Formats: sequence, structure tokens, C-alpha cells
Amino acid sequence: MNLLISALGVLGVASSGPLIAGTLGATSVTALAIAFWRNAIAAVVIAVPVAVREPRQFTGVTRREFGWSAVAAVALAFHFACFITALQLTSVAAATALVCLQSAWIAVFQLFRGTRHRWPVLLGLGIAFGGVVAITGFDMGSSTDALIGDVLALAGGALAGLYTLAGGKARQSMGTGTYTTLCYGMCAALVAVMALFSGQPLAGFDAGGWLGILAITVCAQLVGHTAFNHLLATMSPLVVSMIILLEIPGAAILAAIFLNETLPGGTYAGLALILVGLAVVVSGQRRGRARADRREAELGTD
Repeated sequence: MNLLISALGVLGVASSGPLIAGTLGATSVTALAIAFWRNAIAAVVIAVPVAVREPRQFTGVTRREFGWSAVAAVALAFHFACFITALQLTSVAAATALVCLQSAWIAVFQLFRGTRHRWPVLLGLGIAFGGVVAITGFDMGSSTDALIGDVLALAGGALAGLYTLAGGKARQSMGTGTYTTLCYGMCAALVAVMALFSGQPLAGFDAGGWLGILAITVCAQLVGHTAFNHLLATMSPLVVSMIILLEIPGAAILAAIFLNETLPGGTYAGLALILVGLAVVVSGQRRGRARADRREAELGTD
């Protein structure tokens, strides 16, 4: 059963990039509309059972919990804006790999806060950075748009790391359902404001556009991350984190099959370096945290 749930989780998160790119390319749906609806729908779906079973959880949110949830929501909103826009400029495979550097960014942020990482984490950061150089180097030679997309995807990964750190602070005393409802709801509200000022419509799309938005929300937001949250109850966080990294090759394979996306050999080498580097970073972080008996998992957001 865990194998089946793992496969569903990987397929769910890996389909995010290809589904977004396909929806943006074939319909009139805007980037911020995708970010708004996937968060708004997910917030409602998660809020209903919490409101029915434990409504007091929403009225008991403290100022500290609300503050950290707000920080996470802001980071998540800008993460989606960067990542989804990147998918319009660079390849799905490159954007997914670069935004998945979330774990590496968390390690970098911790370095600036004075954390002394074990040597495997530093080695993994170096390997992953080599992959970034390989991907951006090839894109620099192909087009300016692709390079801008790479930079936006990198920024999206950094924002995802900030979202995870802030969410970790909030979830020290908040239930998962309460936190995700609050975070996704505030994120959707912020994206709506961003759409208003940028002139991107949030509605008025054809049936194909709404179908794409629904598919993205169900596959990536609900099935993918729900599967991994379930696995955390039966598998070690290290194993779950490693399984999540399969999103990188998964997205590349799906983009090649359904979007006919082909990349230079050097870009595939960069993807492989990022995958290996992140695996080393995650493994190093988990071993360090095991000593402190902490069992947190930095799940992706896409």
C-alpha cells in the first residue's frame, strides 16, 4: 500500500509543472489565476472537515501563530508567481529542478543563522550548485527568456524554503488542517490582490482552462501532498523526503511524453547533479536532526 501511495504522490507532484505549462500554453488561463484557484480550492477542501470536527481550532489561533502563517502565506504566494511564470519562459524540467532546490536553500538560510552543517550537507550543496550552473549555462546560450525563467525558478525555490521555515514555526503549536487552511487562504487573497494590480483575470476562461485548473489542484495540491503527509505516519521522514525528489525526473519524463519537450544533453546532466546533490543534502540534514530526535519533513509546494 505504501508503494502505491508513494507512486501516486510522486505522480501528483511531478504532474504539476507539465499540467501548468500545458494549461498556460493551450488556454487563456493566467499564471496568477492558477496560483489563486489551487490555493483557494485547497483551503476550502481542507477547512470543511476541520470546521465540522473541531471549529474551536480556528478561533483559538494566537497572534504568534497567525504571524508565522502570514509570513508563510506571503512566501508561498510569491513562490507560485515565480514558478508558474518560469514555466512560461524555460523548460518544465529545468524549472522543476531549480524550484526543487528548496532543501538546499533551507540549508543555506540555516548557515546564515549560524548553523554548522555536517560535511555531507556542504558537499550536497556544492553538487546541487554545479547542476544549477550547468542548466543556466546552457539556457544562457539558448535564449534570454530561458535564463530569466531559470532565475525566477531559483527565486521560487528560495521562497519555498522560506515558506517551509515559517510554516515550521507556525506548526509547532497549530494543527495541520488549521495551518494549511489559514496559509492557503491568505495566500489566495494575496494572489488575488497581485492579479488585480497586474491586470491578470481570475475568471472568464473556457472549459479547457477550468479543467486544467481543476487537474492541477487535484493532482498536485490534494493528491500529491496528501499522499506524502499520509506516508509520514508510516515511513521515516528521510525516506519520504527522498521519494519526493523523484519529482525532478518525473516532471522531465512527463514533459517529454505529453509536451514533446527535448533538452540538450548538458541540461539533463544538470538535472542529475541537482537530484544527487539534494539527496545528499536531505540525507545529511536528516542524520543531523535524528540526533535531536526531530521528525519534520520539508514537503514541496508545487
